[in-house]
Amino acid sequence: MAAMEENVQCVVVRRSKEEKKLLRKQIKTSLILLKHEGISTLSQPTKSLVVSNGGLGNGVTREQLLDALKDMGEVEVLIMPRHKPYAFVTYRSEESAQKAHALLNGHQLQSGENSVTLYLSFVHSVPSEVEVCLSLPEGLAVVEDFVSHEEESSLLAAVDWTSADEDTSASEDLIVHTQKVLKHRRVKHFGYEFRYDNNNVDKDKPLSAGIPVECLPILKRCVRDGHVDTMPDQLTVNQYQCGQGIPPHVDTHSAFEDSIMSLSLGAKAVMEFRHPDGRLVAVVMPERSLLVMKGESRYLWTHGITPRKFDMVPASDPQSMTDLSNHGNLTLSKRGVRTSFTFRKIRHAPCRCAFPSACDSQAAAPPSLPRSGGDAERLEERYVHRVYDAIASHFSGTRHSPWPRVCHFLLSLAPGAMLADVGCGNGKYLAVNPEVVAVGCDRSSALVQICAQRGYQALVSDALSVPLRAASCDACISIAVIHHFSTQERRLSAVRELVRLLRPGGQALIYVWALEQEHNKQRSKYLKDNKEHAGNCSLTADSSHHGGQVFDGKLSVHTNRTAFNSQDLLVPWHLKDGKKGGPGQNGEQGTRIAGSKRTNNSHNSSTEGHWASGLESEKPSPGESGPDSNSTPFSVVDSKCDEPGPGGAEDSGPAPAVFHRYYHVFQQGELEELCGRVAGVQIHTSYHDQGNWCVILEKR
Repeated sequence: MAAMEENVQCVVVRRSKEEKKLLRKQIKTSLILLKHEGISTLSQPTKSLVVSNGGLGNGVTREQLLDALKDMGEVEVLIMPRHKPYAFVTYRSEESAQKAHALLNGHQLQSGENSVTLYLSFVHSVPSEVEVCLSLPEGLAVVEDFVSHEEESSLLAAVDWTSADEDTSASEDLIVHTQKVLKHRRVKHFGYEFRYDNNNVDKDKPLSAGIPVECLPILKRCVRDGHVDTMPDQLTVNQYQCGQGIPPHVDTHSAFEDSIMSLSLGAKAVMEFRHPDGRLVAVVMPERSLLVMKGESRYLWTHGITPRKFDMVPASDPQSMTDLSNHGNLTLSKRGVRTSFTFRKIRHAPCRCAFPSACDSQAAAPPSLPRSGGDAERLEERYVHRVYDAIASHFSGTRHSPWPRVCHFLLSLAPGAMLADVGCGNGKYLAVNPEVVAVGCDRSSALVQICAQRGYQALVSDALSVPLRAASCDACISIAVIHHFSTQERRLSAVRELVRLLRPGGQALIYVWALEQEHNKQRSKYLKDNKEHAGNCSLTADSSHHGGQVFDGKLSVHTNRTAFNSQDLLVPWHLKDGKKGGPGQNGEQGTRIAGSKRTNNSHNSSTEGHWASGLESEKPSPGESGPDSNSTPFSVVDSKCDEPGPGGAEDSGPAPAVFHRYYHVFQQGELEELCGRVAGVQIHTSYHDQGNWCVILEKR
């Protein structure tokens, strides 16, 4: 007994209050890493550690963290993921890692004006550097050291920021240039004034003085080197203080010719280019570099500078941004005062670019209702399939809450049941019941990729032809899918395909968007969320009798969060730039840092008068006030919302890209009538749920 007591006493560890507090903090940070990032920490020593609070997202630079870590021993690998508040380090020896774990836990590290407390935990290994070199958008080039230090000084001196703002109401022969102080920067225009009220230029009112003479040698060099074909005649000079930026935008097509050039003077910055499909490329623009946008990069990709005081840049050679093969080797660079000279050529004829969906000169007419099967396929391809591929990441970010009555159906299934989610989107219903075997399919490859990233079983498939055996499923769900089919025959085929998959006795749950957004004197959440039209949410007396057909045969664009006035319509989706980008689950996915050679830029949004192959509104889907599924993109540029490039408008901010999705909203009784035309099934239940008509079918 005494020996046992002796052994017990040997393992008692007495810790001070500070040590106990530190241990609690370590445990807490480890749990947070596991919960939010899926990073598992270890109790036994290894050569690798995760450093909480020591990431780029905390404002810690690579140099600051490395200085602290290398005092503990030789560092083999240091990984600092983009925007994350943690880093990974691997030491040459386990002894060095143990020393860092013992001495740096609770260590205060000065980060700019603030200090952060580091907490270290052992991990099995550090992640591989997953970011790969993404090529610049087509048509984009960055030419480093394009101007000398002397030329830079001369150009900066040519802009007199001390003069008062010009009175633009004065006669045109007295106006030399215009100077404005905008929300995020100050700006001067030469040659022609850029108008922020319409995001265009008044081509009949040139300013009396053109581009400053100090710019002419540089512009002649641009023509000689082939960056532009003709001399520009408009200059916008922007000056950004540390922390200022410009929202994402596309230079108005009708205002300027193809090539747009921007000189970065005084300080470097990072400009982000985003494609309509969500791809994001971060381009480093060093001091005295020339950015050239042509073709796709000028017409299609948006470009902007995020307001912040630090940029993430490659750490290998901070003076040269051309070698970006090691994108994991990032650090923070404090911004300075940057002045951009953006040169453009005024356009005097309509734009005839190869990107009509983003072109204000080529605004297309609204589509017509389909008259044949081929028309229907083309309509759905453009206004359903392409749209959901383009908005997949942003769409997925708004689809995270399964609807209770759908969950009730899924949780009622027996353990081991086979479930098919046809039109699964981001897969939010695939994991509701972990005791069933669930497989999803969706027409959008981008949404299926998100399912795969989340560990779900999903495949790319049309809802009219699912590659699963007949009678192989105990249950199917079709949530906010069938209303995207543009003819009754195709909607009927979609129901028949669900029934084909079911075994006898199996059930299918179907949700479609309802024409009646007010039911039993209760308005749906879709209408309740509209504060502006709160008093105008009732259907007109005869709105349900037109069958959704506009009298001229054209589809109308629905005003979001209002009652429907037809059954067949286009519903806008506003793509929130920078929030959910790329074919991934969050805005960071798909982001790359690129260097100097070439890129493209993305388009902006549209009003109802413009058309595109996409949709635009925050789509109300089951779970958020309306339906949702797969669609195609058709987007356009709104001449009143676009701002021109690095020297463009931004006072009120640009509008998001707008995509239009086709919907057929169902009248009361229409879904039951459709299902009643399918042989071998009976309607088990039908109900109205938050602006959706719903049925549960059972196969006999």
